[in-house]
Amino acid sequence: MTAGVVRIDDPLDPRIEGFTQVRERDLIGREGKFIAEGEVVLRHLLASSRCEPLALLAAEDRLGRLKSLIGDREVAAPIYVASQAVMDSIVGFPIHRGLLGLGRLRARPSAAQLLAGLGDQALVVVVHGVGNHDNMGGLFRNAAAFGADAVLIDATCCDPLYRKAIRVSVGAALIMPFTRLEAGEDLLEALRAARLDPVALTPSGQHVLAHFQPGARSAVIFGAEGPGLPADLLSEARTVRIPMAEGFDSLNVATTSGVVLHHFAARGAGRS
Repeated sequence: MTAGVVRIDDPLDPRIEGFTQVRERDLIGREGKFIAEGEVVLRHLLASSRCEPLALLAAEDRLGRLKSLIGDREVAAPIYVASQAVMDSIVGFPIHRGLLGLGRLRARPSAAQLLAGLGDQALVVVVHGVGNHDNMGGLFRNAAAFGADAVLIDATCCDPLYRKAIRVSVGAALIMPFTRLEAGEDLLEALRAARLDPVALTPSGQHVLAHFQPGARSAVIFGAEGPGLPADLLSEARTVRIPMAEGFDSLNVATTSGVVLHHFAARGAGRS
């Protein structure tokens, strides 16, 4: 049953403690919880089978939109409403979108569990060493847009459930099946065990993307801008490049993922 709406007039009310000083908590972490910001992202949170909302907070002029998002869903999380001034004070900055959710993952599978459920035709996005939250959000957004089945990130990557990464992903981080490899867990071994063909993006790739035909079960690997992917990983994968103008060999990794995943999707890889 959907919880009733609770009015908040005091920014220090302990019931909304999870929403206080959002930017400061971005830096220190939320112990497995995350903030979903804005209407589109909240829609994904409420619809996700992977995440659960713990509390919802709306500015009073956005309460109607929140109720529309909830619709006839059963939401056990408390729903709080505040004036815009009080909400800004709670959050610590002017929150123009007027809608926030506090959520958490229901469970995080191991890499083996995540990859075990793939079908005969599968596309997995693998992210290695990406520490920029904008890029991480863009990678998840493109993975969802082009029908990837899952995202696997290595232990050195930033958190895809950081508030900015979720926002840039337009909520895709809340609905895409994903997990993180443990420190020391071998990426290529996990892909081989799942019978996935590793395909690595690099400016020195052996194959030109436009002519590359992905296998039925492919794992396409993206590395951080600058250092790229390590040599030992490149030596064990099929390598692909995107030709660029002479004297320039660098695309933003999120942009790269959009180009590459569109190519893979057009050739029948993944769910699309």
